[in-house]
Amino acid sequence: MSLLIKNGVIVTASDKYMGDIFIENEIIKEIGLNITRVADEIIDAKGKYVIPGGIDIHTHFNLHVGNAVANDDFYTGTIAAACGGTTTIVDHMGFGPEGCNLKHQVDVYHEYADNNAVVDYGFHGVIQHVDDEILNEMKEIIDDCGIQSFKGYLTYDYKIDDDKMIRVFERLKELGGITTIHCENHGSIQYLRKKFVDKGFTSPKYHCLSRPVEAEGEAVNRMIKLAKIANYEGLYVVHLSTKDGLEHIKKARESGQNVYAETCPQYLLLDESKYELENNEGLKYIMSPPLRSAENCEALWQGISDGYIQTIATDHCPFSFNRDKQLGKSDFTKCPNGAPGVEERMALIFSEGVMKERISINKFVEVCCTNPAKIFGLYPKKGTIAVGSDADIAIIDPNKEVTFTTDKLHSNVDYTAYEGFRLKGYPIFTILRGKIISKDGEFVGEKGYGKYLKRNRI
Repeated sequence: MSLLIKNGVIVTASDKYMGDIFIENEIIKEIGLNITRVADEIIDAKGKYVIPGGIDIHTHFNLHVGNAVANDDFYTGTIAAACGGTTTIVDHMGFGPEGCNLKHQVDVYHEYADNNAVVDYGFHGVIQHVDDEILNEMKEIIDDCGIQSFKGYLTYDYKIDDDKMIRVFERLKELGGITTIHCENHGSIQYLRKKFVDKGFTSPKYHCLSRPVEAEGEAVNRMIKLAKIANYEGLYVVHLSTKDGLEHIKKARESGQNVYAETCPQYLLLDESKYELENNEGLKYIMSPPLRSAENCEALWQGISDGYIQTIATDHCPFSFNRDKQLGKSDFTKCPNGAPGVEERMALIFSEGVMKERISINKFVEVCCTNPAKIFGLYPKKGTIAVGSDADIAIIDPNKEVTFTTDKLHSNVDYTAYEGFRLKGYPIFTILRGKIISKDGEFVGEKGYGKYLKRNRI
């Protein structure tokens, strides 16, 4: 099977130029001007941007949270990803039974994803407890399963204490692995949640007030300091939402310490006023960390532009508004945390970032495609347009105008957090390993076409 993309503006993290791309047997075989090879299919991309397929490095499909299950599985969720210009996801696995080993959830998630995903996929390991057995098992997970990143939570039921986190840093330093961390101060959150509920303050805005910016900032700073103690260079802060946390990362990076940071569209484009919406609409935006002030949004955009934030992911974790979210209508602590976003990400960041001149188009590719591949062991197979790379490509029409409405999107959930957003610029083709899987916003791929990706050490 061969495909020829003609006359497009090819964009990578570092370059932008006119050219053609010839694809054969899932691989980019030639890039140049006026390529005349015979191909099974030809796309005229004149006036369009041809970029690497998006990589969403933070999703939650099939996630069980006790009182609810994420509405997207690896089939519906990756269809949404494909229709939004994303060709690869790396999913954060949910917790398994208490005391289980690392491999337990890897096996469970292969059952979920294999023969279902329509884009290529990988998993992050999940750390529920730390002991010698878990630390020893990490080598097997990296070598045999191709999982070079592990997530630890500083809050929730399986939070990891500081002494254990240092042990993880030391072990993953030996193994060349990444530690992704949910950074919030557990004690302060638990205190504030109980305080508000005891006083009868249970509306959605108290979700936000119970997880203040300082709770994130303190935890980010603490992990930076612990990583420094361990002389560890693989710390990755997930879903950064605050200027406070960003300032700690900025200070660390300027002092020569390597710290990676990720943010998400919701922390760039939505603010805490959403929690004041009538008719319990604020429940839609209960996620952790919560939405912040507009000042924090602007600081994060600047952090991306300045290079202190390396990736934009989604933390896609959809729960239905009319069913799941209503569990919190009388008490915000009962509302499942999360929101959809895997389909919206690429178009949002292109329209709100590139077209509004907050970031360059090269920076857009860097944070949505290339850096996720580099940090998480997929580059140069993924994340760039180069001869020999997988033919994962999104073609964006910068003149296509779209208004987000739930009925136009493909996630298996009854709302989008970006309802009514008017966008300029939208993916019109998504190509995975040379196969067109989405065209004009509709899925045209096939169930199970996605491949599991073993990822390399850093």
